[in-house]
Amino acid sequence: MKRRAALLLLISVFFLPVACRKAPDASERIVIMVGVDGFRWDYLQKFRPPNLLRLAEQGVTAERMTPAFPSLTFPNFYTLATGLRPEHHGIIGNTMFDPDFNAKFALGSPSVQESRWWDGEPIWVTAENQGVRTACMFWPGSEAEIAGVRPSEWRKFQHDFSPEDRVQSVLEWLTVPLDKRPRLITLYFHEADTAGHRFGPDSRETAEAVVKVDTAIGNLLEGIRKLNLADRTNLLIVSDHGMTEVSPDRTIALSALVDLKEVQIDFSGAVAGLRPLRGTVDELSAKVSAHQTHFRVYRREEMPERLHFRHHRRIPPLVLLPDEGWLIVPRPPLDDPGGKPIQRATHGFDPELASMGALFIASGPAFRSGVTLPPFENIHVYNLVCAVLGLHPAANDGGQFLIDQAMLKVTK
Repeated sequence: MKRRAALLLLISVFFLPVACRKAPDASERIVIMVGVDGFRWDYLQKFRPPNLLRLAEQGVTAERMTPAFPSLTFPNFYTLATGLRPEHHGIIGNTMFDPDFNAKFALGSPSVQESRWWDGEPIWVTAENQGVRTACMFWPGSEAEIAGVRPSEWRKFQHDFSPEDRVQSVLEWLTVPLDKRPRLITLYFHEADTAGHRFGPDSRETAEAVVKVDTAIGNLLEGIRKLNLADRTNLLIVSDHGMTEVSPDRTIALSALVDLKEVQIDFSGAVAGLRPLRGTVDELSAKVSAHQTHFRVYRREEMPERLHFRHHRRIPPLVLLPDEGWLIVPRPPLDDPGGKPIQRATHGFDPELASMGALFIASGPAFRSGVTLPPFENIHVYNLVCAVLGLHPAANDGGQFLIDQAMLKVTK
């Protein structure tokens, strides 16, 4: 409480309202990228969170945003940050194996802080290299030094760091003197994803998690208003993927398809990746394909082109894609008491499924008002942030779509 009172005092002294201010150009704009993990596109209408609804109505939203494949957290938040698909930025899963490093990467492990895993140029590196200060309140990739660069401010992820405290930290960043103030800030909320996994996308607990996030975003908006920065602050509120129900009754056990001593399982769940430890990829493919029910087997080079999941060494030579709602697990749940329990819902499936669709809202003085866009791929978000801040983008897989459809026609 003392911390909050001190901040409000600072606001009242140093950020008194200005009677008249011209619309800011790109060099004065602020962008806050808010990542809401697991916020399925239809939660906006299903749970009707008031602050997010108002931002969507006042700004630009999408019917839904299509994630990259696989529709998992780390691959997609890093795609949002770089404009690159996973096969180009290298974060092809929440867990993965690199044959050149002979090492595994896993969400929550020290590997997330190792720069060698992160290819491409995330938006905070683009900004810092062009003289724009940045601050990251959590975002996959922001804990690592990438291309020799870090955000000016960043925080190591803490699952129990409350939404209120995260917002408070962001507002404090905005109170520093102008020459030290970040103009690109990332802010991350995990609550909707955590509840969705545990209780399902239609549950009361998920609705409560959405309200918690919405309340935090309302506090952020109020803080920005009190700082008299609303006329230059642009919010991009995005999620990484959706959510769909699963069940222990809809599992495909790899142990029933192949001797587990003969394979390395790089990852499993809504998508699985295998490497043969004995024999050839063809032999492994034949064994697994002989039992092909509720899933499809692809050699890496034969993956559907639309999924863009062929051209990185970390993509395993054999990829298994289950039907929606089915999971690929190492062993049957009842035979694997020490294994990871099956949750009520998950993601990672084909990104074109409606259940995997993500949220997109852009609101602020740089954006149009009252616009709803048709579904689009999340690879376009990076270029939009660059355009709002007047940055020259690094090479990426996105295009002009969002810039043309979402931004006001203003001079940079």
